[in-house]
Amino acid sequence: MAKTPALRHAETVARLSLEEKAALTSGANFWNTESVDHAGVPSIMLTDGPHGVRKQGGKSDHLGLNASLPATCFPTAAALAQSWDVDLMERVGRLLGAEARGAGVAVLLGPGLNIVRNPLGGRSFEYFSEDPRLSGDLAAGMVRGIQSTGVAACPKHFAVNGQEHLRMSIDEVVDERSLREIYLEGFRRVVRQARPRTLMTSYNKVNGTYANENTHLLVDILRGEWGFDGVVVTDWGGNHDRIAGLLAGNQLEMPSSGGVTDRLIVDAVRSGRLDEAVLDRAVDDLVALALETSSALEGAEPVDPDAQHRAAVDTARRCLVLLRNAPGPDGAPVLPLPASARVAVIGDFAETPRYQGAGSSLVNPTRLDGALGALRSGPLEVVGFARGFHRFGRPSRRLADQALALAGRADTVLLFLGLDESSEAEGVDREHLRLPDNQLALVERLTRAHDRVVVVLAGGAPVELPFAEDVAAVLYTSLAGQGGGTAVADALTGRHNPGGKLAVTFPVRYADVPSARSVAPAGTFPGRERTAEHRDGVFVGYRYYTTRDVPVRYCFGHGLSYTEFEYADLAVDLRADGGTVAFTVRNTGSRAGREVAQLYVAPEASPVPHAATALAGFAAVEIEPGHERRVEIDLDGRALEYFDADADAWRRHGGAYWIRVGASVADVRLETTATVDGDGDADASGEESDDGRGRGARTGSEAVEAVEAVQGKRTEGAYAVGDVHRVGDAEFAALLGRPIPVASWDPRAPLGLDDTVAQLRHANLLGRGVLALLHTARRVLRAAGRPHAANNVMFLVNMPFAKIEGYSGGKVSRRALQRFLRLVRRR
Repeated sequence: MAKTPALRHAETVARLSLEEKAALTSGANFWNTESVDHAGVPSIMLTDGPHGVRKQGGKSDHLGLNASLPATCFPTAAALAQSWDVDLMERVGRLLGAEARGAGVAVLLGPGLNIVRNPLGGRSFEYFSEDPRLSGDLAAGMVRGIQSTGVAACPKHFAVNGQEHLRMSIDEVVDERSLREIYLEGFRRVVRQARPRTLMTSYNKVNGTYANENTHLLVDILRGEWGFDGVVVTDWGGNHDRIAGLLAGNQLEMPSSGGVTDRLIVDAVRSGRLDEAVLDRAVDDLVALALETSSALEGAEPVDPDAQHRAAVDTARRCLVLLRNAPGPDGAPVLPLPASARVAVIGDFAETPRYQGAGSSLVNPTRLDGALGALRSGPLEVVGFARGFHRFGRPSRRLADQALALAGRADTVLLFLGLDESSEAEGVDREHLRLPDNQLALVERLTRAHDRVVVVLAGGAPVELPFAEDVAAVLYTSLAGQGGGTAVADALTGRHNPGGKLAVTFPVRYADVPSARSVAPAGTFPGRERTAEHRDGVFVGYRYYTTRDVPVRYCFGHGLSYTEFEYADLAVDLRADGGTVAFTVRNTGSRAGREVAQLYVAPEASPVPHAATALAGFAAVEIEPGHERRVEIDLDGRALEYFDADADAWRRHGGAYWIRVGASVADVRLETTATVDGDGDADASGEESDDGRGRGARTGSEAVEAVEAVQGKRTEGAYAVGDVHRVGDAEFAALLGRPIPVASWDPRAPLGLDDTVAQLRHANLLGRGVLALLHTARRVLRAAGRPHAANNVMFLVNMPFAKIEGYSGGKVSRRALQRFLRLVRRR
């Protein structure tokens, strides 16, 4: 670990009293930090901003319950990732940063880049991908863009935020190799490439310790190995033990605890339990952040909302994915639609778009383009619109009959389907992977009656598509932001040629997902009580499907175009520290188009279980018809390494590697092998690498011996071949290198402060009644058409009792909570 540098603002810190220092490490209110006027320390505002500035002008909350000031709603991370365009991410970041700066916001809380391990994760729409390289590189581009305006970015949620159920208490149990290669690699890439000035910890535990107090994550890795030198902030209400958080390198607890944790810090310093030098270091970092960002905000002016909206439309265009485009009766693909087409627009989402998720990222858009209005103002003849179904799933024969009647008057049916606002939200995971039954029933009736049904699908994560082969085309919008309606109309009519690619896999059925709960005995999502077991290890997403040859509906990286591309002339320069892969892409069609060329690498043989292929780089290129581009992708050394948990070091296995280039993980156009030296065969200087290879990385003879030892280990068992549905307890314990933690609460034990409100189901009649009341409130709110409020009830249900005092600003005291727990313990 690097030597601790001197304080940057030592004189300012010296002027502060102990009480003032403690106060600075906690919020002044919901969104602002404390100020100390006599020492010249200003207050700054932090606010949500993964895809738009959510600045609340009135009553504040964390979950989007109260309205925020109008701001540009860009596509969510799940949609942005489908561009596979780092330059676009940087451009969006600059636009977000400029809007935040104009609103007086110093820290924009985003982007989110946790791994989409399971498509049922309620917050999947706020994360980029199932792949850490794609997630990390895109997030780094956004961070660079935001911070170019002087506003600080705040990547989140560090680390392993894999589920929303019990997210404030669940223990994400994951082996060290998978932790490093899958769940931390995206964050490492952001820290190294973009140097974010802040970073937010997750609510959950990681291998038994809350992320905000986890010295392995925050001290050893984040600061020690990666060199992060910014401010670590808790998620809102994410503090568990403030002293432990400070010792682990967390500087800022948000929101205000009403002075509760300030007093704990003062008492800890005075009793000798906390070295005041630790507090001084935290305060120094906070002072630096406040002074630098406050200076950057001086003279800022509001952005032009019309220009921002145009940018949101252009961004949405680049994020649309054409999943299917079958030939019509004339042999030509159904899309794009000719100007003379007579279309019926069906589906509630055409008129009232589903354009963002729910929760803390909820943006109050400055404008909102619906696809129906955009289509009516375009060249097509829209013969009519029919809702077709109730948005929240209630069956209606009348609406379906109206849709069928309208379809009979049109050449093409544009059917807008998707997940409603209650399906995807912060604080609650999805219950299944299906579209609502009323939508599926409508698709079945329409495809029996009409042979040109084009589905426009909205949602922040994959769904099962049993009708995929029955419809003429599928255009996936994900959650495309306030300009998505215009973007969809442009894509359907050919004014824009879609070029997006999937950043997550669409499985055929949920049971195929590597972490699916329905698969015994290793169904591990979501963790129900104490733990979420990552028995899938490194075999997440496409890494699993390709290794096990599991058929999928649409593979990782898939996306069609209105033109065709050819690949040729592969040239590989592979070295121990990476290399370059070059090739030519030619547009052989009649339209200008955009192609995302993808590079995948895998060893022919490996001393450890290894996925059949892994993304190693990508490039988005725009090419005119008949023209070609020479594409060169840099391949860094990490693509050739695996993490050796026994040695606590990154290793490079020498030998032949497959080099594959193509249009998706399954559509490989060029392929070859290249040989690289392993650890000890080259670069044996005996010095530790400075490229993030880990603490204790060995070279020379030590490395040779270590690799030989690994190669000598048995690689038998289900996990060795990626068969993660059959990883049993003994094999998972061996993978962890320790016993498996207890997964369930003991219902006979009395509830304590570290238990959650959800565990009231183990309490007496009073406790069970309180929990039943909360669930009833959620059902009533959903029935009343208030999905955001209904989902937010789960925020309280999943909250540990210990966090209620801080989250309520001390209005609900710990003593009152303890009294309540004594009441519900009585049998």
